[in-house]
Amino acid sequence: MSPELISILVLVVVFVIATTRSINMGALAFAAAFGVGTLVADLDADGIFAGFPGDLFVVLVGVTYLFAIARANGTTDWLVHAAIRLVRGRVALIPWVMFALTGALTAIGAVSPAAVAIVAPVALSFAARYGISPLLMGAMVVHGAQGGGFSPISIYGSIVNGIVEREKLPGNEVALFLASLVVNLVIAGVVFVVCGGLGLWRQGSVTEGSGSAPKGRGAANDVRLPPRGRDQPQRSGTGTKTDPGTHPSPTTTTTATTATRETAPAPTLPLTPPRIATLVSLVALVVAVLVLDLDAGLTAITLAVVLSTVWPADSKKAVGEIAWPTVLLICGVLTYVGVLDEMGTITWAGEGVGGIGVPLLAAVLLCYIGAIVSAFASSVGIMGALIPLAVPFLAQGEIGAVGMVAALAVSATVVDVSPFSTNGALVLAAAPDVDRERFFRQLMMYGGIVVAVVPAVVWLVMVVPGWG
Repeated sequence: MSPELISILVLVVVFVIATTRSINMGALAFAAAFGVGTLVADLDADGIFAGFPGDLFVVLVGVTYLFAIARANGTTDWLVHAAIRLVRGRVALIPWVMFALTGALTAIGAVSPAAVAIVAPVALSFAARYGISPLLMGAMVVHGAQGGGFSPISIYGSIVNGIVEREKLPGNEVALFLASLVVNLVIAGVVFVVCGGLGLWRQGSVTEGSGSAPKGRGAANDVRLPPRGRDQPQRSGTGTKTDPGTHPSPTTTTTATTATRETAPAPTLPLTPPRIATLVSLVALVVAVLVLDLDAGLTAITLAVVLSTVWPADSKKAVGEIAWPTVLLICGVLTYVGVLDEMGTITWAGEGVGGIGVPLLAAVLLCYIGAIVSAFASSVGIMGALIPLAVPFLAQGEIGAVGMVAALAVSATVVDVSPFSTNGALVLAAAPDVDRERFFRQLMMYGGIVVAVVPAVVWLVMVVPGWG
């Protein structure tokens, strides 16, 4: 048995053990990386640790640390109230606002994980407050980021178009952008319907400051635990809601059996000095990442330390709220994938598929390899490896280069909702008050569905007709 095949089988065993024995998959993956790297690939410790995602580790820790502080001092609650005002109380519009926001950020040049790191914590805090499925909100954020990710001025778009030019393949920047946008928009629409979005429309409007959660289909898929936070609304036995820092109204009630919830107007949350400083920090994070091109993780953790120093009482529990199990899981799995890359397993699989004599079959298999590997590794890296592998059979003229490149690009990025990818990991880590094991399983199942379905669909729509 070849070393490459052994390494793939070990990965399957890791999945099986983690699923059946409830062991953190990251810990298992670290052990597997050590065993396979040492005994099969003849790697030393430096070779094994070469795949450790140090940048992602800092991003996960820094962003969740900063937003844990924001939750503790009520800043995320203030942002949720602001979002309600923006859409005039229509909760069902918020997932689409988040989709458009992350799409706009990546379309103008933000790296996809940076856009998700900025938007996801606010979006998922909103979902927790209003009973929206966190899977729905997280998927909308990630698919929004990927929908705008291939504009001609975006990072992904520039990289793929550069590879196409280097390989002397026919290219179409607009077609690449529209292919990704349309696919992600369609997927977002399907997820919106399946995860309770239509139920949110039937809820009508909420009054600013009410903080009441919908009682429709959107709540059915929720995995929230009892809410926490200084400004979290409290429910009395009569249905009256009070909000610390505001003046409760005895008429503020909700009726669960009506489609439209009527609540008496409640004052907005006050902008206290800690909240103002946190909002300034969030703006500084956006500017640092999008304008100054600074690292999102290092910037976030620096801002969190400054806030903790000035207001230690609000921040003393924030370190404990960093999603450490998620950090272990993601870093362990990606370290093992790094070992696979180091020993040539990914290249071995790609070359095996590229050597198939049937171009259409080779094309769909490359799309699946791109989707599967990208669910665990760098989307850009896998596109950079697979597009050159497609050159030999593209040169035969039986497959259109424009459609094939677009299909590979979409297949390799649309799966980033997987909890093992950077974007999916950020969504998992950013969700407040959830059963993380259940949410992890939901993301993994959803990612698996995307991996199984989307490559075949984009192959059928973009490759088979022979675009380009």
